Amino acid sequence: MKKRIASLVFGTFAMFTLFSCGGEKDKEPIDDPQVKDEILTKAQTMFAVLPTSIENPENPITPEKVALGKKLYYDTRLSKDGNNSCNSCHNLETYGVDNLPFSPGDKGEFGGRNSPTVLNAAFHFVQFWDGRAKDVEEQAAGPIVNPVEMAMPSAAFLEKRLNGIDEYKSEFKEVFPDSKKITITDVTNAIGAFERTLITPSRFDEYLSGKAEVLSDQEKEGLKKFMDNGCITCHAGAQLGGNMYQKFGVYKPYWEATGSKKKDEGKFEVTSVESDKYFFKVPGLRNIEKTWPYFHDGSVEKLEDAVAIMADVQLNKQLSQEDVNDIVAFLKTLTGEVPKSALN
Repeated sequence: MKKRIASLVFGTFAMFTLFSCGGEKDKEPIDDPQVKDEILTKAQTMFAVLPTSIENPENPITPEKVALGKKLYYDTRLSKDGNNSCNSCHNLETYGVDNLPFSPGDKGEFGGRNSPTVLNAAFHFVQFWDGRAKDVEEQAAGPIVNPVEMAMPSAAFLEKRLNGIDEYKSEFKEVFPDSKKITITDVTNAIGAFERTLITPSRFDEYLSGKAEVLSDQEKEGLKKFMDNGCITCHAGAQLGGNMYQKFGVYKPYWEATGSKKKDEGKFEVTSVESDKYFFKVPGLRNIEKTWPYFHDGSVEKLEDAVAIMADVQLNKQLSQEDVNDIVAFLKTLTGEVPKSALN
């Protein structure tokens, strides 16, 4: 594991060296057709069209399992006192977040990290800011038994409750015929199957498919600046992130720029490995326009400020307001639509 983390870190800084030096050249006017073609060609090498599905061989998706998972996702009976559901913190009406720095749990207490969007999360290589869950199925179990979040005393407590609900007994039997009773594994597999349907393609995918006209000149200029300034060091691929860990604060302590009240040490708090200090899972940027406030502690409200801070602490660059505005215009092309079938 240490070798794998080291290789990720080395690869990150190698990519940074490769891409971050391009911001001072290629100043041709954006309305030049050749420049537009070059932007699209480079974008097609850096990013990818959002896939239409993401399967887990250990948890095959069926319509019945997705329907059960959706019901569980919205059910407050998964919390001890019945005050919270998965949707409380990951509200699908507001792009899979609650737009709060920290989310209140079943007892009204607040968690210590910002609730990230559940949309497209199944594509990420790990879950949680510190990567402590391997997939959305494993992630779903965490909040249920977390004493601050849904506050179930134990998995057995949840299982006893659900096994006492007649409608669930029959529905689980249909989806998991080999299970003699409802288990937390069945619960999280159902929720995970539902979350794997929360995929939100956007105009940017049309652009990557070759429909260059769907982006405005400012959006293309923002895309160019996003690539040339080195943002693609971490935010590449179909999710524009979500596929690696990175230190937050490469050039200066992040809390000096964000005003964070707590110096969260990130992955280190899970591994106790010194080299993991201040490392977090890189968030994907899909729907970033809608998923404020930003960063692991929800310390920044405006996307423009978040972009400027990232350039400062990660790339050691001071972007002009025009550059920030153009990059934000591009980031807004990543906003898709929440599947209507997922809404309650």
